[in-house]
Parts: sequence; structure tokens; C-alpha cells
Amino acid sequence: MSDLTLRAAETELGELKLIGIRVLCPPDQYLAEIPQAINLLLGRLTEIKGSVNPNRLVGAFKVEEDSPEEDGYWIGIEVDEFINVPVGMFSLEIPPQKYASTRHKGPNDEIGNTYRELHSWIEEKGYKRLKNKWHIEIHHSWESMEDLDIELLDTIS
Repeated sequence: MSDLTLRAAETELGELKLIGIRVLCPPDQYLAEIPQAINLLLGRLTEIKGSVNPNRLVGAFKVEEDSPEEDGYWIGIEVDEFINVPVGMFSLEIPPQKYASTRHKGPNDEIGNTYRELHSWIEEKGYKRLKNKWHIEIHHSWESMEDLDIELLDTIS
């Protein structure tokens, strides 16, 4: 039994409203493109009104999107309501969902290993991954790509 198995859990989140930046690139480029989008977003945080917690970034993506408009990785901050979405940014509403969650602490390029362990835990517990629903990454620390602290939330039923 891995250390991750002890730290993974089922959790539920209510509706999330995000304003931020959409990253759209080939799959092998996300590890490089997401940090660039985070830096761009950090430089524009003052443009976003009504933030719930400006010190917490939220990423969202679908493993299997239903349309081209859902493709990509969305990085933003949570807001109470969509007041004025700044030019060049997006608004994204994520419904309440159930997730399997764990924390990834470490280098950006090892996040895939943490996801593989989480997916094994999901299978062990008999849950079903909902690949066409929004999956969430809550970034608690992003200053160094070698020392990230991200809560990974994989949508399940």
C-alpha cells in the first residue's frame, strides 16, 4: 500500500465560478505552457473583481471533452459572480461534483505519477472516473515548478 492510498479521499465541492486564462496546446506541451499561463494570470489578478480567494489558483480540464470549446486547461481564480470578465480571459462555471482527491507535493514533471496512483486508488475503491466532467486542480503553492503543492480532484461516481 502506497503512502498516497492513505492520503486519498472522496470529497464533494459545490459550484465553482472561475475567471482566468485558457491554455490550448498539444498534450506534450502542457507542463511548459501551464506555468506560463499562471505567470500571465498573476500579473492580471487585479483586473478580476469579486475573487473568493486570490491566493488560490484553480485549474480545470476534461479528460474527454464533449466539444472543441471544452478542450484545454483553464487556470483561474474563484469568484462569487461573473461581474466583468477582463478582455482575453474566460469565465467557467463548474457544477457541484464528487471527486477522488489527493495532494501532489513536488516537481511539476512528477504530477503524472501522482495521478496514476490516484487512478489506482479510484479503481481499488470501486469508483468510476467521469472523464467527460470537469476535473479540478487547486494550486496552493506554485512559486517553484520543483516544489508544487496542488490538490488533485478527479471527478468520480
